[in-house]
Amino acid sequence: MTTSSTDLATGTATGRTGAGSPGALPVPGKIGERVDSCDWKALAAELDAHGCASTDRPLLTPDECAEIAGLYERAELFRTTVDMARHRFGSGQYRYFTHDLPEPVAALRAALYPRLLPVARDWAARLGRPAPWPDDLGEWLELCHTAGQDRSAQILLSYGEGDWNALHRDVFGDLVFPLQVVIGLDAHGSDYTGGEFLLVEQRPRAQSRGTTSVLQKGHGLVFTTRDRPVATKRGWSAGAVRHGVSTVRGGRRRALGLVFHDAS
Repeated sequence: MTTSSTDLATGTATGRTGAGSPGALPVPGKIGERVDSCDWKALAAELDAHGCASTDRPLLTPDECAEIAGLYERAELFRTTVDMARHRFGSGQYRYFTHDLPEPVAALRAALYPRLLPVARDWAARLGRPAPWPDDLGEWLELCHTAGQDRSAQILLSYGEGDWNALHRDVFGDLVFPLQVVIGLDAHGSDYTGGEFLLVEQRPRAQSRGTTSVLQKGHGLVFTTRDRPVATKRGWSAGAVRHGVSTVRGGRRRALGLVFHDAS
């Protein structure tokens, strides 16, 4: 029996023999099915409580994680490489994809956007803000490009022993989608130690609150891009949020970052 899968670097279909053959990559529809099968009601509740939440099942298989991580060596797939130490962002390196995204990366982004959109609109309503995000991701990106935000913001990150990422926000212009997703491509505890995901929230009229999360291999961690609604005695207020990565104690930690607005 022959099935079709997708070549990660080119997005073209390639024949594979055996429906369950090791290493076979699913067509984009399979990625969409995995995204749709997550418990989005529970995830939205956790986002409300903590500002970040992990999918209850993996979005990528181990083989897919390895192949996407391997794309880091394909310099032609990226528009730029950032050395974090050089810019005093931390230590480690990341690369921004071009707009010609590998098919699984594009499929993940397209499948996740409509699932995150209800949360984004709900948060905007609570904060009394406009919700400029259309139902279609392509339409939203066109708005970004018209506003001068026309560079891809999809990222592959690579950390080695001693590397870390300073607290920051991925805000690249006036148009911002309030949620983003990072997917672990290596296994915490076996491929690397340390390197926990950090989220720090400045609560209204209170001390900051920190949250740490272990990035599970293949799972998506959804988190706040800039701020989120926080209930206070006076109603809803915006709690400013930054994120980063703690020091990697050993091994190699790689991750795929999905942002739903483009960069200026």
